[in-house]
Amino acid sequence: MKQKSVKKVKSVQSRLFLSLCIVVCLIIIFLIIVNNFILETFYLYSKINTLEGVYNQINSYTSEPYNTSEFEENLEKISINNNFDILIKTDENITIYSTNKDYIGMLKEFGKLTPFNNNNYYPEEGENYTIKSVQDTATGIKYILLIGNLDNGYALYIRVSIPSIRESVRISNKFLYTIAIFIIIIGGVIVSYISKKFTRPIQELNDIARKMSNLDFSHKYKETNYEDEIDELGRSINSMSTKLETTITQLKTTNRELERDIEQKSKLEQMRSTFISDVSHELKTPIALIQGYSEGLLENVNTDEESRKFYAEVILDESNKMDRLVKQLLELMKLENEMRVFDNKQFNIVELEKEILRKTDVMVKEKQAKVKFNNEEEINVIADSFYIDQVITNYVTNAIKHVQEVNGERYISIENEIKDEVVRIKVFNTGKQIDEENLDRIWRRFYKGDESRNREDGGTGIGLALVRAIMNNYGNDFGVINKENGVEFYFELPR
Repeated sequence: MKQKSVKKVKSVQSRLFLSLCIVVCLIIIFLIIVNNFILETFYLYSKINTLEGVYNQINSYTSEPYNTSEFEENLEKISINNNFDILIKTDENITIYSTNKDYIGMLKEFGKLTPFNNNNYYPEEGENYTIKSVQDTATGIKYILLIGNLDNGYALYIRVSIPSIRESVRISNKFLYTIAIFIIIIGGVIVSYISKKFTRPIQELNDIARKMSNLDFSHKYKETNYEDEIDELGRSINSMSTKLETTITQLKTTNRELERDIEQKSKLEQMRSTFISDVSHELKTPIALIQGYSEGLLENVNTDEESRKFYAEVILDESNKMDRLVKQLLELMKLENEMRVFDNKQFNIVELEKEILRKTDVMVKEKQAKVKFNNEEEINVIADSFYIDQVITNYVTNAIKHVQEVNGERYISIENEIKDEVVRIKVFNTGKQIDEENLDRIWRRFYKGDESRNREDGGTGIGLALVRAIMNNYGNDFGVINKENGVEFYFELPR
């Protein structure tokens, strides 16, 4: 498989650093080239101009009466300052002044001075002087020589050594090389600092853009005081980040709402399907009974009044069961899908228990059972009293249906156990224990293993399923425990 090549990203900082370093090096190289090839020529022309200036200066000294000692002192200064050899002679070839005895001897043998071809210099002539390049054939030293006549008739000779000029150029180049090394080192440090300072905001913008691509809008560009294009770009990115964050937040909110709507519709569809399935299953028997007894009445199967009354009572009873079943199924569906809003208020749970026992007293007497209820102290809880009434009523009616005599006792009881900030309400009945494998199954709707679901007791088969749905909505603990002489159902509420 051909491996995909990874493109290496070059940083702006390194590119800027290299660019600035190359510029500095090019400038230094240019200066070295200029120093080597142009400086000597420039130096020669500079010396020629200086020679002309010195000629004019000396000529001005001799155009008027002068003090000999002062004149010689001025010539000495000129000679030292410019590294010139100066010689002045009269028209009778008598030496008036000389800065170098060898210079006098050299001029005595003037024929030994021969012109030479110097590409960097061409002969220069004035009104009363001539400047030329010459070479001493004896020593081989090359000079620039000015020969001129002063206004007082004296002859003036000024020379400067060309090797001394070249030595000055060489020293200058050497100094330039040394300076170049320091410039490269110091320049590298300065360029590195400048490149870092210049590219830092760009790197910051790059990091912000990378985080934005990962939908992280927490970082913003901090503006500087330069008010340049980078600051303008930073403000634009900050504005874009804010707008993107707002837009994506709105999209997420809309998406969550859409998901909830879809989930809600799915739940409603599932609830509708389950409801239809349960209703159609559970209504088969009552519909068949109603249909059978209705046909019997229509066909006058029994002509006596008592039989017709019985048929009518059966039809009415089955109709009431169907109505109660449908209502409880609807309520269960809403509770299981968390579509009920509880009206939680504080109320006295003991008073509610007393009222439920009062309403079920007839059922208890029919079972020839007793009720044990010794709770008189007020216990306030926070919940929806309507739904808690259903929970306790389902527990109590279930206990009454299952109560049996054990060890000479047949009773049901309600006990309130206070544990810190929670009250556990326990409903007990003497009788047969529930099989272990059925302890979880009894909370299912229409579970047939429970005798309380038979038609003679008139139960709908969803009482304990309602209890489970209510408690799940509250998130409170509930359950069933087998006791030695019976069964105990319980649930908990906050005080």
